[in-house]
Amino acid sequence: MKQEMMTIVSQQQLAPRIYEMVLTGELVEQMHNPGQFIHIRVPRADLLLRRPISINQIDHEKATCTIIYRVEGEGTKFFAELEAGDQLDVMGPLGNGFDLSGLNSGDKAFIVGGGIGVPPLYELSKQLKKQGVEVVHFLGFGSKDVVYYDEEFQALGDTRFATDDGSFGMQGNVGNLLLAEEEQPTVVFACGNNGLLKTVEQLYTEVDNVQLSLESRMACGMGACYACVCHVAEDPSKSVKVCDDGPVFQAGEVVF
Repeated sequence: MKQEMMTIVSQQQLAPRIYEMVLTGELVEQMHNPGQFIHIRVPRADLLLRRPISINQIDHEKATCTIIYRVEGEGTKFFAELEAGDQLDVMGPLGNGFDLSGLNSGDKAFIVGGGIGVPPLYELSKQLKKQGVEVVHFLGFGSKDVVYYDEEFQALGDTRFATDDGSFGMQGNVGNLLLAEEEQPTVVFACGNNGLLKTVEQLYTEVDNVQLSLESRMACGMGACYACVCHVAEDPSKSVKVCDDGPVFQAGEVVF
């Protein structure tokens, strides 16, 4: 993990409140594992806490990384106003990402995401495809107007969509997509809210490798402040830190 003033290469709005930002810096050399995140300082004196944002893409040749974030409060609102050439104080990469070891060419991976849990799954899917793994994406959004990266995911493999109002793909949530799927995968990767992760955990009890990326509010991002703990399933008296021990855990490992 390093800290660096990274430079914004580009920024564009993908959907209402959804922005894509490309950053460049030496920090990219440390980025390899999909599912990790960076911790960004808001360049405003009154906003002390950094914002954790997952890594969407890694490009070592160009020394760039891409993040996709949703404007939720004053911090991310400030990010959305920045332009190419501006700099941000970035720490990272942080956390334990998805484990791609042990997967072989011809294996089938189900990649499941909802809303702002979708971004880290793109780099994951790209790396799996390079390993020869067949990828099937199950992506959920609120409505058609907030769908993003649909063409990018479809270019990598079979992609199914669900929206709450049925304006794009199947009506309902990602769970409805998974219930309609008859095949069993070799491995499942999921990122999203606790409801989505619980559904995945319940549906794929017979799959040995189910990896779930948790969303959590964080403060320090390095495991020092204990602001993002969750309990261990086998022993609820014990806890783990989402930022440091996670954000990716095996299904059944922690209590949501």
